[in-house]
Amino acid sequence: MAKAPRPLQAFFAPVRALFVGDASAGILLILVAAAAMLLANSALAHEYHQLFHGNLAFTPVAKLDTLHLWVNDGLMAIFFFVVGLEVKREWIEGQLSSAEQRRLPILAAAAGMIVPALVYFFFVQGEDPQLIQGWAIPAATDIAFAMGVLGLLGNRVPASLRLFLLTVAIVDDIGAVLIIAIAYTAGIKLAWLIAALVVVGIMLALNRMRVATVVPFLLLALVLWYFVLNSGVHATIAGVVAALTIPMRGKNDDTMLEHLEHGLAPWSAYLIVPVFGFANAGVNLSGLGLEGVFAPLPLAIAAGLFFGKQVGIVSAIFIANRIGFAPRPHGANWPEIWGVSILCGIGFTMSLFIGELAFPGYRLLIDEAKIGILLGSLCSAIAGYTILRMTTKHPGADRNPPRNI
Repeated sequence: MAKAPRPLQAFFAPVRALFVGDASAGILLILVAAAAMLLANSALAHEYHQLFHGNLAFTPVAKLDTLHLWVNDGLMAIFFFVVGLEVKREWIEGQLSSAEQRRLPILAAAAGMIVPALVYFFFVQGEDPQLIQGWAIPAATDIAFAMGVLGLLGNRVPASLRLFLLTVAIVDDIGAVLIIAIAYTAGIKLAWLIAALVVVGIMLALNRMRVATVVPFLLLALVLWYFVLNSGVHATIAGVVAALTIPMRGKNDDTMLEHLEHGLAPWSAYLIVPVFGFANAGVNLSGLGLEGVFAPLPLAIAAGLFFGKQVGIVSAIFIANRIGFAPRPHGANWPEIWGVSILCGIGFTMSLFIGELAFPGYRLLIDEAKIGILLGSLCSAIAGYTILRMTTKHPGADRNPPRNI
């Protein structure tokens, strides 16, 4: 069969990329977010809201009496468990396993969280004091969404930049987890917290005893989640803590942690995160109007994601490279680094999650935060893709880029 002409191949390359490699999970998130927005602004808006926020006829856990709570406090604990597995593996045996490898991602991720927060503060100063609680919303990067956009470029982007984006996002996840644990924790119930710490101690003991099956760890992780849920610390933290107790090796020195991560990662990327996106991305714009869309909160979040992320990350890389602290990604030019830094402003999943925690009970503020997240993420995705498309000159780059989370 005759090959398609080169112009046609170039035209359809992004379409092919939708169904292969890093793009698929990110594209699924885009479609899910679009579907949620359409439903929330259609004749089915009431049904959409009732599906997630209506009280359940039965729930085995009293604190989780809506489907929305089950998604955010239950399913997302599994997402954070997978994040914890990824972080532990990368820190011990992966791309963050040496001090030299950690320098640039940690510095870039830190700057990429601090500068957006400062941009956010600049926009909300003098406004409602309640808005201060949302400072961490633009600090997060959505790894699946960002890698999905990067995947649309195929092999044009150098492998070093793909790896850089992955490692920055992993460090970013660590920072987001710490922020949630410290800044968005309700009143602590000491008895439940002590019970949770006892379970963690048992899991660490099993690790030291080199227990070679994941079953007891998973059962104890479920118990830990229940105790943390009732302790006042956000339940998803249990997922990260449980993951850090999983042994790296099992029977016959096989990679026990990696096998578990590989088994759960597709469920996280293609089921849990899309369900979370569908449950949280929908916001009814009719009640907001232009005043709500361009209110201080959505503008602060959008500016933090779009401007704060790129300024923070590019500045950190430039300074680190200039003073010899850490070299810039190998084989990447500055326009390419700029483009990838803009993609780090896609904050969909984690930003939506933090937005729900920042304004509990304030539906209008949560909806405004969602508008800012969607606006900032969309601008970052379009601008980052456009810049990389115009500046990348690596058609022969690694055709087997690092695996997505």
